[in-house]
Amino acid sequence: METYKTFERAIHYVREKLIRDSYVVRTEKWQGIPLEHDMRETLNTSFSVAMDWPLETLIKDIRPNLPWADDHFKERVGGLPLNPGESYKTWPFYKMDKEMRSHNQKFTHTYMERFWPKYAKGEPSWSELPMDRETLPNVGTRFTYGDLEDIKNLLFKEPFTRQAFLPVFFPEDTGAVHGGRIPCTIGYHFIRRNQSLHVVYYIRSCDYLRHFRDDIYLCVQLVNWLLARLNDNPLTSWKDVKPGTFTMHITSLHIFENEYELIKRYNK
Repeated sequence: METYKTFERAIHYVREKLIRDSYVVRTEKWQGIPLEHDMRETLNTSFSVAMDWPLETLIKDIRPNLPWADDHFKERVGGLPLNPGESYKTWPFYKMDKEMRSHNQKFTHTYMERFWPKYAKGEPSWSELPMDRETLPNVGTRFTYGDLEDIKNLLFKEPFTRQAFLPVFFPEDTGAVHGGRIPCTIGYHFIRRNQSLHVVYYIRSCDYLRHFRDDIYLCVQLVNWLLARLNDNPLTSWKDVKPGTFTMHITSLHIFENEYELIKRYNK
């Protein structure tokens, strides 16, 4: 696996790999919508980058779609399982939301629901009602659902745990039985070693032009968000811990076939 000092170099590597190694593939759907065009894809792209840079440097290197990415991140970590939320309306590529939604104008999933699934009941949305913690939490086969707050609490109690994994891909996504979209992200694994908090980001499908840079940025911000809250306690052992290594594993990195010449000319 390739390791880079900056995200700028890593993104350049991924772009060159896509140009050099991609092949034409026709899948049945994209974002849960029947696909009429060929795509180009490369399988199993992995890389690591150091995150211990000032935020301004990271933004310059990653070049996310701002201010949208910051607005969307606030929704993701806001504590409410919103569906659909508000930030999707200002996403730079927003145009097919009706095709991507299911009944009652809801998406099949949102990251807010997956970060905060404990009290996500589907209908009505928490964007329409105040949070009521008296509501019984969702329960899996044996135990109550966990959420992003539980990840933080686990890391606080057991700083060097191997168990701090935040899943985004849920059992209800298995087999795409509902026929719609399922999450591109599988999940995030946070692991502290010495004075660094590392993250491993597993993603099954990533559109290079529309999602890749924002996916990176939102993950890096999540690491910083966790560290800020772990440091917010005078008794914590996290005081001097810094962001460590960002590692990303992408099963299918892809673009549309008609965008292939575009990325060869335009480094975005």
